[in-house]
Amino acid sequence: MTDLPKTKYIKSSDVHIAYQMLGEGPIDLVWVPGFVSHLEYEWEQPRAARFFRRLASFSRLIRFDKRGTGLSDRVAIPTLEQRMDDVRTVMDAVGSERAALVGISEGGPMSLLFGATHPERTSALVLYGSYARRAWAPDHPFGITQERMRGILETFERDWGGPVAMEIWTPSLLGDEAYKQWRATYLRLAASPGAAIAVMRMNMEIDVRHVLSAIRVPTLILHRTGDRLTPVQQSRYMAQCIPGAKLIELPGVDHTPYAGDADTLLDEIEEFLTGIRRGPEPDRILATVLFTDIVGSTQRAAELGDRGWRELLEQHHAIVRRELVRFRGREVDTAGDGFLATFDGPARAIRCAVSICREVRSLGIEIRAGLHSGECEAVGDKVGGIAVHIGSRVAAMAKPGEVLVSSTVKDLVVGSGISFDDRGLHTLKGVPGEWHLFAVD
Repeated sequence: MTDLPKTKYIKSSDVHIAYQMLGEGPIDLVWVPGFVSHLEYEWEQPRAARFFRRLASFSRLIRFDKRGTGLSDRVAIPTLEQRMDDVRTVMDAVGSERAALVGISEGGPMSLLFGATHPERTSALVLYGSYARRAWAPDHPFGITQERMRGILETFERDWGGPVAMEIWTPSLLGDEAYKQWRATYLRLAASPGAAIAVMRMNMEIDVRHVLSAIRVPTLILHRTGDRLTPVQQSRYMAQCIPGAKLIELPGVDHTPYAGDADTLLDEIEEFLTGIRRGPEPDRILATVLFTDIVGSTQRAAELGDRGWRELLEQHHAIVRRELVRFRGREVDTAGDGFLATFDGPARAIRCAVSICREVRSLGIEIRAGLHSGECEAVGDKVGGIAVHIGSRVAAMAKPGEVLVSSTVKDLVVGSGISFDDRGLHTLKGVPGEWHLFAVD
C-alpha cells in the first residue's frame, strides 16, 4: 500500500503523541481507539484499511496512538484527563476547531468526558461497543466482574505474543489464519504484556456515569448484540442516560469494529454524521487471483464415501491454508474442493500454487491451479470483476498437477527465476479475445 498517511508527532505536555490524517471530507472525525493500537501496522490488515478509508471518504479522519501504546511515547498508562489533553493537542496540530469523536470500546468513556467538557469542540459523539463503567457494581450488574477480568489478565500474561483472546474480540475470524498471524504481530507492536495488563486494570477503575446527563451534543451509540466482551446492556444504559442519544443495536458477535459486518456499521456512522447513506463503494485493487480444485473429485468422493471424503477434504484444506499463510495469500472463498485466494505479488502466488500441488500429493490427490493478475473489485472480504473470471477460466484449462498462468502473470515475474512452458493461444469461455497461457515449469 503506497498511499499511506504520514505519521507525525506532536508534544502533549512532555509526551510525544503519534497521529495520522487522511481524507478531505467536510467534517473532522477523531478516531479514539480502544484498548491498544498501532497506527502504521493496522494498515496492514485489509479489513482495517478498508474501514478507515471508508471513514475518510466522507471526513477528514484523524487517528492517534494513545500515550503508552503504539507509536506514541511508552510512558505510564494515562488518566482520562491526560487523554483528553492529548486529543485536544492533536486537534490543534491539524487545525481542527471542532470534530466528531468516534470512541471505540475503552475510547468511549474519554470521548464522553471530552464531549461534556468541551462541547464547543465536539460536533458529535459516536460510541461503539463501549460503556460508562467497565466493572460490575451492585447498581451496575452488567459490568465485568473482578473474577472474569482476572481470567482475561491471566490469558494476557500467559499468551501475549500470540493472537490473544480472539474468541472474545473477533470470534468470527477464529478460522482465519492470516488474521491470526496479523493480530499476534499487531498486539506485540502495540503494547508489551505489562502495558496491556495495566490498560485493562485501569479500565476497571473508569466510571463516567455521572457525566452522561451533561452530554449536550448529538450522540449515536452502536453495539452488536452478541458482543462477547462488552454486553449490549452497557449501551442501553448509556442511551437511557444521555439526553437525545440514538441507540442502534446490530447483529454480530465481534467486538472489533472492522470484523463481521463492518459495512452496516459504517453506513450508520456515515448517515448519522452526514445525513447521507451511500453504502459501500467497491474498491479497485491490483491483485493476482489463484483458483485451485481437486482433479477427479467426484470419483474420489464416490470411492471414499461421505466420511472418508470429508476427512480428505479437511486435510486438503489444512494444507492449502498453511501454504496461503506461508506465502502471504488471502483466502477469499472456499466452495467444495476449490479455493479462491488473492496475492499482492504474482511470484509468491505462483510459488504458493506450486507448493500446494506438491504437498497435496501426500494425500494421494492432484489439484489444478490457475492464476491471473488484474484489477479486481473488492467489496468487504470478497473480490469480483473480469480478472476473477479470467483466473477461473485459466484454472479450468489446467491439467492435473499443473499450474497454468495468463501471459499477464508471466510478464510480471520476469527476473524471478520462474520458468514456463508455452501452452499457446486459447479462447476462455465468456471472456473476449484469445489468451496466451503458460504452464509453470
